[in-house]
Amino acid sequence: MKLSLQKGVDPNTGKAIWIALDEDYLIVKPIQKYLTFLSTSKSPNTIESYGYDLKAWWEFLSLKHLDWRTVQIEDLGDFAYWLRVGDTTSIVSMQPVQALRTEKTVNRAIGTVGGFYEYHAANKTVDFKQFERFFMPVGISRTRFLQGISKAKPTRKKLVRLKEPKSFPGCLTDEQVEILVNASRRLRDKLIILMLNGTGLRKSELLGLKHEDLGDCGDNFIKVVKRVNPNGAIVKGRERTIPISPSLLVMYNDYLIYEYPEVESDYVFVNIWEGEIGQPMNPRVLNTMFSRLSEKTNIKVHPHLFRHTYATRLLKAGYSADRVKHLLGHSSIQTTLDTYSHIVSERDLIKVVEQENKE
Repeated sequence: MKLSLQKGVDPNTGKAIWIALDEDYLIVKPIQKYLTFLSTSKSPNTIESYGYDLKAWWEFLSLKHLDWRTVQIEDLGDFAYWLRVGDTTSIVSMQPVQALRTEKTVNRAIGTVGGFYEYHAANKTVDFKQFERFFMPVGISRTRFLQGISKAKPTRKKLVRLKEPKSFPGCLTDEQVEILVNASRRLRDKLIILMLNGTGLRKSELLGLKHEDLGDCGDNFIKVVKRVNPNGAIVKGRERTIPISPSLLVMYNDYLIYEYPEVESDYVFVNIWEGEIGQPMNPRVLNTMFSRLSEKTNIKVHPHLFRHTYATRLLKAGYSADRVKHLLGHSSIQTTLDTYSHIVSERDLIKVVEQENKE
């Protein structure tokens, strides 16, 4: 079955939504219910990625003549292989098979499918016992899982997962950041660069900032707050307070005085020269800004690269991994350690393990 994923607009909220349609342009209800459920907590871009993962899963099921309600864990393994190399059932080759997708992309798709079945098991669309191996944490019973009252800290162990090659995405030097700032003509763009560099904010967290989130009168901080934003920006990590330099607040005040449009808006970063003036910036506008800067400076840069730069700078300055975890908004210390293991000292690792054991 060939599926299509189409973008629409919710008439009630005005938010972007993704709709899964079959060959007859009918809504694929199992997928659509899950995507609708995700819309309360995930950004439109994330939901789009999940939608394409489930589109691939549906196509795989059709190819193998499988019913989505009766698949087995072995089918999930076959799906991972199919994603990686495609359909090789009718091909005999003496040459190594070229991978179609990276290990990370395949693992994300497997995670999406697991979440899909977790949702339908919780809603009793499918039998819990049949699909618990798709998503069940290790060492926790069905009753305790559904009630969410486990006192232990079980971890989800994915039974189907490809080993991903470890690679650090890199970071920017102080000189490169300076070049990017000097290459930007507008105060807003300069402020964006310096704020990303000085706070480690995610792109969605930056674009969801309101004026009330920035300190003043000597309070040098930024608050990251979860809220519904008209530009689709969603805080993915934890709410937190991040200290910032006084010079950043000075530039913010200059931006308000010299560039900010004469409109009523709660948001810090808004459309000023094009689009609907005063509306919060769309993530695509930010991506375009950095694409142009990359071409202009010959520095390969994107918003998330500043996050790695920020974390690297803190760890090299002697900040503990736990403190960096808090400032980045990571839900788990493991995420921090996995990403920055090449920087975290052995002594810090021992402290983290001891703390985890105490908890």
